[in-house]
Amino acid sequence: MPVGVVMRRAPGVTAWVRWNWTVSAILPAAGPANWKLLRQEGEVQEFHAATLPLELHRSEAEAYRQALTANPPCLYVVLRDSDDAAQPWEVTLVTASPFEAQDYADTGEEQVEKIEMPAGLVAWVRDFTLTHFREEAFKKRRRDKKDIGAREDGIGDARIAQLADVYRSPAQAKKERLQ
Repeated sequence: MPVGVVMRRAPGVTAWVRWNWTVSAILPAAGPANWKLLRQEGEVQEFHAATLPLELHRSEAEAYRQALTANPPCLYVVLRDSDDAAQPWEVTLVTASPFEAQDYADTGEEQVEKIEMPAGLVAWVRDFTLTHFREEAFKKRRRDKKDIGAREDGIGDARIAQLADVYRSPAQAKKERLQ
């Protein structure tokens, strides 16, 4: 489904940051856009920055279920730095998977913005998740029957000359032989 990303530009609150950019809205089924000005109130401006496809995959159904249980359900927008000063962010990805968003956030190269999912998208993602989610059966791990504590340390070690010396380290045995 094509999803539009609305970016808000507001004056910065410190002397070091001139503009504060945030993702302010998601537009489901939006048409193509390239930083189209939507509204302006004083110095605050909102742009329809980009329209990207929101793709859902069956293998990610568990992640979408996690996203739907959040209060409120959210989408994640991945942004990258741009060379253009007028449009400092390149909208890279829109995803409903919190796990995928976490992967992008961990790299440190991208900025991940969390935005509330509109009601229509919540229904669409929920229907997809209910159709494709299969709970994985719990498998209890079984221990090996082998007893690893039965072996005596040092027996069979070629560096130790006698069976009586099994608790003596090879370094200690060498020192005694040199004296």
